[in-house]
Parts: sequence; C-alpha cells; structure tokens
Amino acid sequence: MDTFPFTIGEAICLGSSLAFSGLFYYLHRKKAKVVSKIQGAPKLHVDSSLPSILSAAGSNCLPYVVLEGVVQPVEAALTSPYHKELQGVIERLILKEHRLVWNSLARSWTDSERVVLEQLHTVPFVLASTDKAAGGVSVELPLQAIDLPLETVYERFQQTSHGFKDLLSHYLSGEKPKGFLETEEMLLVGSSLTGIGELAQRPDGTLCLQPPSNGAGYFLCLEDWQTLLSGLQSASSFWKWTALVCGLVAAVVILRSLCRAYRIRQLNREREEQRQEFEEYLRNHQDEELPANACVVCLSNPRECVLLPCGHICLCFHCFQALPNSSCPICRADIDRAVPLYQA
Repeated sequence: MDTFPFTIGEAICLGSSLAFSGLFYYLHRKKAKVVSKIQGAPKLHVDSSLPSILSAAGSNCLPYVVLEGVVQPVEAALTSPYHKELQGVIERLILKEHRLVWNSLARSWTDSERVVLEQLHTVPFVLASTDKAAGGVSVELPLQAIDLPLETVYERFQQTSHGFKDLLSHYLSGEKPKGFLETEEMLLVGSSLTGIGELAQRPDGTLCLQPPSNGAGYFLCLEDWQTLLSGLQSASSFWKWTALVCGLVAAVVILRSLCRAYRIRQLNREREEQRQEFEEYLRNHQDEELPANACVVCLSNPRECVLLPCGHICLCFHCFQALPNSSCPICRADIDRAVPLYQA
C-alpha cells in the first residue's frame, strides 16, 4: 500500500474510467466538429444559380455545402418487385432468419436473428429542383454516405411450420426457428433529399455532389438539415456528459485513495510518536528495579502501558506492539491508544 496507493479494484475502475472518458470525449469532439462544419456550410437549393455561385467562389468546387433537392433518376428507375407502382433509385432487399435460442443462464428463450441474404441495387440519380426548370446535380457514390436514406416499402414475416420431430430436435439442440422476415427498402423517386458534401463542377459544366475530399462527413438524409443538425447536437451532448460522468468516477476513485493514504500516514505518525515516547520512558527508567506487577504476556517486563479507553494496565510496550489485534487482553475491548505509565 505504501508503494502503490490503489487497490486492484480501484486501479481497474480508475483505468477503465479514464479510458472510457477519453473515448467518449473523442466521440463528442468528432460530433462537435461535424456540427460546426454543417453550421458553417452554405445552404443551397438546386436551381440555375448554382454555376454562378461556384464561379463567384473562384474555383470549380465548394468543399462543404448543404444542398436540398428532389430525387430524379438519370435513366430508368428501379421498380419494386412487390409494389409495381413504386419506383426508386436505391433498393435494398434483406432476408433475415428469426429463431429462439435457449439461454441456460436466464433459463428462458431469447430471440436472435441473422441476415441470410442482402441485395443492394442502385442507379444514377440527380437532385433536381421542385419546378424542374434547372438542371439537376448528380449524386456521386451514394453508398458511401454515413446513413442511407431508405424507406421501408415492404415487409412480410413467413412463419416456419414444425412437426413433432422438429419440435423434439429443437428442444434438444436449444434452437427453435421462428420464420423469415423479408424487407424491401427504397429511396423513392420524387423524395425530398438533403445532401451534405462537396459540390463540384465537371469539365463539361455539369454539377455533382460527392464525398468531401477533406474527410468530412458525407450525408444523404430525407429530413431537412435542421433536423439532422439537431440529432448530431444531441449525440454530441450525450457523449460530452458521458465523458464527464466517467471523469467524475475517476476523480472519486483518486480522492478516495488519497483520503485513505492520508489516514494511514496519520496512523503511522501516531504509532511512531508512541514508540518514541515509550523509548524515552525506558531510557529514563532503565536503572529501576523490575516491579512486582509484571506484564501479563511476557511475565518479564514491567507493565508500562495504560490502555484506553478501558484503562487496564497489563502490558509492556513491546507486547502492546506485538498484539495480533487491537483489543485489551483483559476485557477484550478495542484499544484506541496507549499511554505510558508513570509511577511515583
């Protein structure tokens, strides 16, 4: 304890708290930087003024912009196999298997799922203006966006039928298939889309929205930019407070260790003062004859201690220091301290 002020549990708690605090603070700073970039980015709509805005900037690209428009395919759109009237530019088909797995610890069946099949289809599309008077802005590499802006347009669960032999094997193996969930998600034609990224002008004069070359976040979302910004601010605030809580836990552990070390130091100082006081007493009374009332432990040295608070006089100082526990050998009461016995 003198060399290492923390117990094993405190060291683990302190290390994990500091590590999680650093991780959560990093996530907070990452979200805060994205929020700051979005707040400072130009807010644009798809219209005929975009080329002039790029020309006024003195370059063929704007590093980070917020662009709002309507989704329109460049050529033929994707048609939903389940709803022929629905057309989109991005389609994701997912087939998941749901099953019950026996949890031996909880003594119950828990639901689990796994993806059996996932297909992703996309066609080139642009962000157009609502009146379609101006040319569109091509959206490049939409699959690299942080979160795909897809809507669920079809969902069906096919329950698996079981026979008696199947049920018996399920209980023996600890797994019971429930069925398959089939889901279709699409980015529909005509949806209002907000894109946040780099706006560039190609050599042929067409415009495109692409992932930022400076590594900033690339967003495609169905809600407006204020809603996206609010969500990012909430996430940043959550990570900040989580990092603060972990830091407070680490501070409590350090404070607790310091208080314990201070108490131990005070106790050692009191013991050292008592030892010096008894040694001084022995030097001053070493020529005296051994009194008849000898120590009840060693039966050789005189009784030199008054045990407090019980007040018994039964030990020499060396036997007092050698006690296995701090209790009086006469009445078994706890010993707070011992003072030298001076006899006239």
